[in-house]
Amino acid sequence: MAGTAPERIVIENCAVATVDAHDTEYAAGHVVVAGNVIESVGVGAAPEGLANVVRRVDGTGHLATPGLVNTHHHFYQWITRGLAQDSNLFNWLVALYPTWARIDEEMVHAAAQGSLAMMARGGVTTAMDHHYVFPRGTGDLLGAEIRAAREMGVRFTAARGSMDRGASDGGLPPDFAVETLDGILEATEAAIDTHHDASFGSMLHIAVAPCSPFSVSTELMREGAKLARRKGVRLHTHGSETVEEEQFCHELFGMGPTDYFESTGWLGDDVWMAHCVHMNDSDIAAFARTGTGVAHCPSSNARLAAGIARVPDMLAAGVPVGLGVDGTASNESGELHTELRNALLINRLGRHRENALNARQALRLGTFGGAQVLGRTAEIGSLEAGKLADLVLWKLDGIGHASIADPVAALVLGAAAPITLSLVNGRAVVEDGRLTTVDEDAVARSTRAEAQRLARIAADAS
Repeated sequence: MAGTAPERIVIENCAVATVDAHDTEYAAGHVVVAGNVIESVGVGAAPEGLANVVRRVDGTGHLATPGLVNTHHHFYQWITRGLAQDSNLFNWLVALYPTWARIDEEMVHAAAQGSLAMMARGGVTTAMDHHYVFPRGTGDLLGAEIRAAREMGVRFTAARGSMDRGASDGGLPPDFAVETLDGILEATEAAIDTHHDASFGSMLHIAVAPCSPFSVSTELMREGAKLARRKGVRLHTHGSETVEEEQFCHELFGMGPTDYFESTGWLGDDVWMAHCVHMNDSDIAAFARTGTGVAHCPSSNARLAAGIARVPDMLAAGVPVGLGVDGTASNESGELHTELRNALLINRLGRHRENALNARQALRLGTFGGAQVLGRTAEIGSLEAGKLADLVLWKLDGIGHASIADPVAALVLGAAAPITLSLVNGRAVVEDGRLTTVDEDAVARSTRAEAQRLARIAADAS
């Protein structure tokens, strides 16, 4: 009926970290959700006389934050965890490409469910995936991920990845794992036309995402950038991840990764890149000048011995930086909230030491920073009236956190905090630490079975 008040959820008596432009915090505050948007955030109790309140949550002992935003992932890798444990990036890829080239739609759906489940259980409300392996005749792999995200109820950016430079052309992936240039461009444009929703509050965005300089042709980079800008979608790829990648670019293109990206149209405020570990001062300046974003993946960078990204220098220069889980074959935990802690700790091992990052900067990376690199700061990333109701209520009064007076420090530096409530678009996706939208036990069984099936297929083919 026209004029009917929206259903409201009222959360009171909690600490609130808004992560707004002023880092406003309340030691005891409230958040009111009306429908799928935040209606008010403030100190003390919620306003009196609110109509159509369908739920009141006593947040005593909790911290409310924006939902976490994951900016880089490879869902399919959920079913190849724990392999090539002591390899660097290039050796790890060579070891796993033959297995990955045998995935199919059922495997990808199960792997996406597992990846999304772990992230959602850990406070992620906006997920992103970069899927770039498309074996012929194996079904709708991108659609399988989109279906899994819809079932989970999380906001999703699906980056349609691609590889067209096989080993015979000087690339890293085997020839049987790559696609043709024309096929990639056609499939990517079809994915945008079929799935991308640019409206306010959209649950699904599509991005154009050639995999990396060592797995795609220069023509694909250039044509992919043109396609993305013609369609008005964002661009994503891997960049400057390892010393070996930098050497590869110099040998093949006669320039470093950042200069190569700029020569192909891949710097701009509609672009974000994963890792960016090996960046010199001029690289960082180029990213800052063009507004190019970075998905910082500290756990994966450590797992693959890639190095420590210069995140403090990027932030000081004005580079947009968010956090990424990365694929779960190089970050087996599959969780983003642990990246808050790891980003802070690992960056303190670098040149800035204790002044590298603090707890609030880490929280900003995982929330507003992620929204910034995904181009969604008008909708998500902070708790402010008018933004979408994507938020998390972290329980901090248990044994793991109760003696830490600063709730943000408790969340970032302490043990992984339990989640009492996580809302996406005003809908509960986690309640008391459990997913509400899918059967966690069924997801675990499915991912185990598909991992075993893939291992058998890969063994038979070897």
